[in-house]
Amino acid sequence: MPTIAQEKATAPGINRRSRRTRIALRDALAAEIQATGDLSQVTVTAVTDRADVTRRTFYSHYRDIPDLVRCIEDEALEEMRPYVARISETTLDQLKVALDKFQPCPGATEFLTYFKKNGSYLAALLGDGGDPGFSKRLSEMVREQAHDRVAEGFIVPHANVLIDYYLTFVISAEVGVLVRWLSTGMREPVGIVARMMTAMLFVRPGDLYGRPIGFDIPSIAPQFVSRRKELLNGSDN
Repeated sequence: MPTIAQEKATAPGINRRSRRTRIALRDALAAEIQATGDLSQVTVTAVTDRADVTRRTFYSHYRDIPDLVRCIEDEALEEMRPYVARISETTLDQLKVALDKFQPCPGATEFLTYFKKNGSYLAALLGDGGDPGFSKRLSEMVREQAHDRVAEGFIVPHANVLIDYYLTFVISAEVGVLVRWLSTGMREPVGIVARMMTAMLFVRPGDLYGRPIGFDIPSIAPQFVSRRKELLNGSDN
């Protein structure tokens, strides 16, 4: 199924109409999710009635509601990918400069601006009543873009497992903040959220309570690798 973006490239007259129809169906889907509070309760009839198109028109584009959802998500993830790639290219030196100046990570503002622009349907799909699999797909896309970059210069030998869990921790936290911002109506300005998401990556335990807990991860991480090997070999604790 061609995406909305692909339709722009061919048969201008037909594709303009097709694109308008697909946008109307996308927006109607989001409105129905908001109205029912549950994607599983959304029907083709409800979506077509709200979009003011016929069921025949719907089925000329999509097989069913899950297919509509998948196509919307596929396109959104492809549109997000360049933004995530830009953020993933950021070096630690660039991050330090940004933090020292209370600026967001390079690329973060543009990424959040994309969500702000498309928030009417992304919030519905990523929210509580939307598709639970969408945030997982978003997290996996971010992981694909970020993994190799995060692994560069990692100082702990044989620590692929540690990298994997570290990425899981960071991505889950950042996607969680993003979804929270969307689901609460994007009240905070893009620039503030971008700065907050950048800064929170470096908050230490206890920082927000005036009792920072410092620990030497270069010393602890090899112990993690060694202890994991012992446990896998049969030790109990």
